[in-house]
Amino acid sequence: MQDNLKHKHKKHGFTGQLGFVMAAAGSAVGVGNLWRFPYLAAKDGGGLFILIYLILTFTFGFTLLTSDIAIGRRTGKNSINAYKEMSPKWKFLGILTFLVPVLIMTYYAVIGGWIVRYIVVYLTGQGQAAAQDSFFTDFITSPGQATLYAVLFMLFTAWIVFNGVEKGIEKYSRILMPVLLIMIVAIAIFALTLKHTDADGVTRTGLQGLAVYLTPNFKGLTLRRLMQILLDAMSQIFFSLSVSMGIMITYGSYIKKDVDVNTSIHQIEIFDTGVALLAGMMIIPSIFVFEGVEGMSAGPGLMFVSLPKVFASMTHLGRAAGLAFFIMAAFAALTSCVSVLETITANCMEIFHTKRKPTTIVLTIIYMIASIVIALGYSTFYIELPLPNGSIGQILDLMDYISNSFMMPFISMLSAILIGWVVGPDWIIEEVEFGGRKFGLRKLYAVMIRYIVPVIMFILFLQSTGILNL
Repeated sequence: MQDNLKHKHKKHGFTGQLGFVMAAAGSAVGVGNLWRFPYLAAKDGGGLFILIYLILTFTFGFTLLTSDIAIGRRTGKNSINAYKEMSPKWKFLGILTFLVPVLIMTYYAVIGGWIVRYIVVYLTGQGQAAAQDSFFTDFITSPGQATLYAVLFMLFTAWIVFNGVEKGIEKYSRILMPVLLIMIVAIAIFALTLKHTDADGVTRTGLQGLAVYLTPNFKGLTLRRLMQILLDAMSQIFFSLSVSMGIMITYGSYIKKDVDVNTSIHQIEIFDTGVALLAGMMIIPSIFVFEGVEGMSAGPGLMFVSLPKVFASMTHLGRAAGLAFFIMAAFAALTSCVSVLETITANCMEIFHTKRKPTTIVLTIIYMIASIVIALGYSTFYIELPLPNGSIGQILDLMDYISNSFMMPFISMLSAILIGWVVGPDWIIEEVEFGGRKFGLRKLYAVMIRYIVPVIMFILFLQSTGILNL
């Protein structure tokens, strides 16, 4: 018999399943879908990466997402107290989970500010200037511009959280997510109609680029490369679904008991995966048409360096396409940034017994200062840090490494051990089945959470920290 029949529901929460799914999908669908997924697909064999990604999403991703949402709804609490209620000795895991969004929030508004800068670029007809190799570097190394746009994005994020769950997060998610989906589909279809003949007389089309994107590339596939693709795919799922950072626990605590958790989880997965696949369909064919296969190797610089070159090559259509793309990216970044700040706000409200509005104001001031420091990390506070994964980074990269590469795999591993071996998988399964709901994948969930997730996350943790050099 569940101990959560006495559920402690928050005064404010999502009005129903649609509101929850839109908000949760908004959290999951972020810059990672539009920026990270396409360049990983281009790097890791196109269709081969996509196939592996899909398999892992509906096994590994499903398990972590189910766990977080069920923990939130069953306890009715945020991450720190949720883990404490599961097992008092594991309260430390809730504290670690809370620290992830605390770190992520220091730099997410900075990235959002970069996107807003490009919206202004295309609004004012500076697309050709943005296509220059030095444009992005000149912008982020300009102290005034970099800080201004970071602060503007931070303030808009704070305004939504300030207005609460129903009037803020749910209201804006219901508007932004359908608009985002429509824009992604429209730009993806447009990308497939592109055609370009280069100086050598070679003609490339969007449909040819789609074939490059979807066709599995097994050339040069070795066990070592396959393992790297697996880890890339798992890492993308991990970050994309907003798991193991307290966000989905927080959103889960706002769900009413009559909401079908299992159906909601599948809807979030489908929405998030669909956006990622469509993002690849937008970006990879576009870059292939104008820059060929070589242009697809741009890596992390794809969104801010390579894509403006593509838009510039479209002549009169480039300005509209660039504007539409970066507005869409801003929507995705905003919904994710809101979910991160909401998680911090909700935890602080419980820890310090404060109300939403004063808590949000204090956090906004703190994170405006943090965003300014991070934004100045490419100019005034520029440093070069060697990271354990072998890369060299600035302050933003350090915050990203600690939160994403170090803490999140570690938290997922410990969470799987807690659920699988301490409280037992039935603790989660009972919540998913609450009210007589069906949970057809309960056996898969139990096997994944006990045996597979801990091992996979341990390997990912070792690889991310440089201990296991694949």
